[in-house]
Amino acid sequence: MRHSIWLMALAVAGVAAVASPVSAQNSKKQESRDSSSTKSQGSQSQSSQSKSNTASTAPASAATAAVGGTQPSLLGQYGDWGAYTAAPGGRKVCFALAKPSKAATEPANRPRDPAYMFISHRPAEKVANEVSVIVGYGMKPNQDAVVDVGGAKFAMYTQNDGAWIKNAAEEPRLVEALRKAGDVTVRGESAKGTKTTDVYSLKGLAQALDRLGQECK
Repeated sequence: MRHSIWLMALAVAGVAAVASPVSAQNSKKQESRDSSSTKSQGSQSQSSQSKSNTASTAPASAATAAVGGTQPSLLGQYGDWGAYTAAPGGRKVCFALAKPSKAATEPANRPRDPAYMFISHRPAEKVANEVSVIVGYGMKPNQDAVVDVGGAKFAMYTQNDGAWIKNAAEEPRLVEALRKAGDVTVRGESAKGTKTTDVYSLKGLAQALDRLGQECK
């Protein structure tokens, strides 16, 4: 079940991540063709509408293909966090998803896949507020990642390109800290020795989690 949620999260996040630069590129092309300010403003309005339509329809269709026909529904966008629900295999799940607001590698500019943090509810498994991270590379074996929020640090065990809270008993305290803080930092190290620091904005997370709690009781 958790693997299915990851596929949905990646599909939703991946399409959302590319929607903005594509729309921006189209907008620039249109502006170069129209020199008058009136036409330029009209072009920007059309581009914004196109971007909105893409963001609302493309993620769902991509995620549907990724999980063999299970279509997630957007419950709402809250600040930097999107709240989604789906029912893979007939079992309802909900998850909140965000991408880093800042990402850095050491050494600098090392290539990696996109990183995401998400928090999921799986009522059928009696799981709520499970915090996990897709880090975008194969993690160094037998080495924890670290979540730092409000000065409190939490160890995350790693497997391939994923990380989860090592001590499940600490998860409620972590989630409560995430609700109150302005951002959270995730640090890890790849199998090749590249160190990464990802900063996630927590704007809107509390509202997204409240929505998940309503939808997946």
